[in-house]
Amino acid sequence: MGLTATGSAFNFCGLDEEVRRDRAPRFSVLQVPYDLTTSYVSGTRNGPRAIIEASAHMELYDEELGFEPYKAGIETLPPLEPTALGPEHMIDRVRDAAVEVLDNGRVPVLLGGEHSVTLGLVRALRERHPTLSVFHLDAHADMRDRYQDTPFNHACVARRISEICPIVQAGVRSLSREEALFLKDCTAVRTYYAADIRKGVDWGAVADGLSDEVFITIDLDVFDPSIMPATGTPEPGGLGWYEVLDALGTVISKKNVVGFDLVELSPIPGNVAPDFLAARLAYKVMGYMERSLRREDRSSL
Repeated sequence: MGLTATGSAFNFCGLDEEVRRDRAPRFSVLQVPYDLTTSYVSGTRNGPRAIIEASAHMELYDEELGFEPYKAGIETLPPLEPTALGPEHMIDRVRDAAVEVLDNGRVPVLLGGEHSVTLGLVRALRERHPTLSVFHLDAHADMRDRYQDTPFNHACVARRISEICPIVQAGVRSLSREEALFLKDCTAVRTYYAADIRKGVDWGAVADGLSDEVFITIDLDVFDPSIMPATGTPEPGGLGWYEVLDALGTVISKKNVVGFDLVELSPIPGNVAPDFLAARLAYKVMGYMERSLRREDRSSL
């Protein structure tokens, strides 16, 4: 496929060429502007570009972490061209792109796009990490077996992932009767509902339900629509910024996170706050991963 990092200043964090070449990149940002199966409000194809544009306006020093995560090295790959052949073919295309990222020794960071594309990245990672598990943050269970005549709809992505590896999902507050019945008997999935999280949750115990190697998938509608209205299927009663950071920070501190994604941003013209939230969240996750690596390096001395 021959993916090559973009050469202009249009890249995650808006870094100029000299800064980006300061060291070999640890993270590869893979843009997947795809929304063929999006239901209700479309527009997630515009999500990756909006996130990257917003990221150029962030402060690169993280006050919580006390360092600048971009110095770990971030490269931005060009948008992955969509295919009109259907979601299964697009998933295969994402898998092939992810394999190339992994072959280059990078940590994949996928910016969607609708949630169906996550399956391609999980397939690539599962080939490298046989004990992989998935931490899934989402308003929806995404456990339908089929939706709109395809098993590869964005509403089916977690069901397909559960056939590959175990999942721990958190923030769920909307699901069909079919999904509820499936989850009742499925041992490969552990679900923490948003209402229960609001009563208090031990994120350390949640992390303990994951294997040592973890992929994180974040559907941005896990957030409450008061701070994240720019999604195709917003649901009331979502999580707040610091709740999500607590979850992510804990999981990343306890597990080896081998990649992550942010999906389902459907930008609203004139309202850049959700785009900026998504950019900051991606940068936070990179920062948490870098902090974890630094701790491991110190402990090995």
